[in-house]
Amino acid sequence: MSLRRVPAVLVVAVLVASCTTQQPQPAPTVSPTSTASPAPDPKALEKFAEQKLAWGACFEDKAFDCAKLTVPLNYLKPDGETISLGVLRHKTKNAGKRIGSLVLNPGGPGGSGVSAAARIAKSRPAAALAERFDIVGFDPRGVGTSEPKLVCLTDAERDADRAEDSESDSTPAGVAKQLADARTYAAKCAERTKHGKDLLANIGTRDVVRDLDVLRSALGDEKLTYLGFSYGTQIGTAYAEAYPDKVRALLLDGAVDPELDTAESLVTQMAGFQNTFTEFGKWCAARADCALGRDAGAMTKAFQDLVQPRITASVPAGTRKLSFEDAITGTSAALYSQDAWKFLNDGFTELKRGSGKTLVALADNYYGRESDGRYTGILDVYFAVRCVDSTRIADRRVIDDAHQRMLQGAPFLTGGTPDMSELDICSVWPVPATSEVHKPDVDGLPRPLVISTTDDPATPYASGVNLARDLKGALLTFEGAQHTVFLDGNECVDSAGRAYLIEGDLPAPDTRCS
Repeated sequence: MSLRRVPAVLVVAVLVASCTTQQPQPAPTVSPTSTASPAPDPKALEKFAEQKLAWGACFEDKAFDCAKLTVPLNYLKPDGETISLGVLRHKTKNAGKRIGSLVLNPGGPGGSGVSAAARIAKSRPAAALAERFDIVGFDPRGVGTSEPKLVCLTDAERDADRAEDSESDSTPAGVAKQLADARTYAAKCAERTKHGKDLLANIGTRDVVRDLDVLRSALGDEKLTYLGFSYGTQIGTAYAEAYPDKVRALLLDGAVDPELDTAESLVTQMAGFQNTFTEFGKWCAARADCALGRDAGAMTKAFQDLVQPRITASVPAGTRKLSFEDAITGTSAALYSQDAWKFLNDGFTELKRGSGKTLVALADNYYGRESDGRYTGILDVYFAVRCVDSTRIADRRVIDDAHQRMLQGAPFLTGGTPDMSELDICSVWPVPATSEVHKPDVDGLPRPLVISTTDDPATPYASGVNLARDLKGALLTFEGAQHTVFLDGNECVDSAGRAYLIEGDLPAPDTRCS
């Protein structure tokens, strides 16, 4: 049934590392959403906020310890069912200078904060932060080490799904099949996951934010210091709206536009990927070994000539096959960072020789497929959160219009169709939305730092400009072609971010790094 998503959020360092070793990865983005809904009873939630985390060894590394955070499945029923969230901590060795906890989210929805914190805490750019903070990551509802884990498709079903290119059929019969497949997929999510529809109805950003505040309290922090990448900026924005008096500092990198619904955010995002593909084409054309030729203006055609045959005929990729879908997904994933462009060019060179191994590996990383064939489940969580975080679009005319505008905005993807499964799935999702898109309006919030990249494919530069304006924060501009940049080794960006998180110092207005 080929349930795909438009490429959205991969943290760059993870994507590049995956070309040589298995690493955890975050992924997609959505628009910040209103958390306006019946408020939980603070008195009834005290038992969760006051819990003592039972830390124990994990990752076979004494620098880390892990715990389980208990939270209510439904915050309006605090005496009902509970679930647990995995938490990892890297304690600072400098207790005398400890500020508190730095809690991070790597993106998604569906990215593992546990894995991301383990990676970031040991990185060189984060060394100064690790001296002043306990670096903490948590796996949101349905993700990774949290229980229950969201389950929609088996690993074998996911592999089969990726091998099918049914989205290429845009006839009425093809569209009807997609909708039928979407209903089947949604039903499996409810049937195969513990707590079923109850978890699906309480898995969105509204509830992740409530979990984050319970975590803040359980960590013993009076106020939250938070670092969010991509979708993690949505969590940070929603937390700021819900608990402005509990915020110490918010650093938001790779911001999503706070006022776009799902259809508009996908259209905008596709245009961003086309822009970055054009930049890749210029880079590639300057190389003698460019697999797509030396004419930068002809890269879209050269790319389509190379991958369109995969719509009807896959090619070997080691013991597997490269489909058109995986060729597109692997290409899009590599556009997140210039550091991955060499691997992409190598993948095109291989494909010209009849092998799809590198492009399949890039797509595997994007979909969260491990070397043993297991999937992390990031795609299932992505859909589940997306479908409750924005008002449902059920009008087929709106979906078809978005489809056409996506094609127009990203001609390098012409050949199949852009991924419509997200809009299809959410139109038949078994539980209603719990939030809606809106313009954030927060009083009493310490000024956040928003970092936005000029040629970011997944979250266009204007999205960061808009979020900084709406939150009355400071904007730091990075001139480059990648998705998220903080702690990626650019000293201009890293030093500004560290100064903000540690000292509360914001960069001067109109600061730009490159």
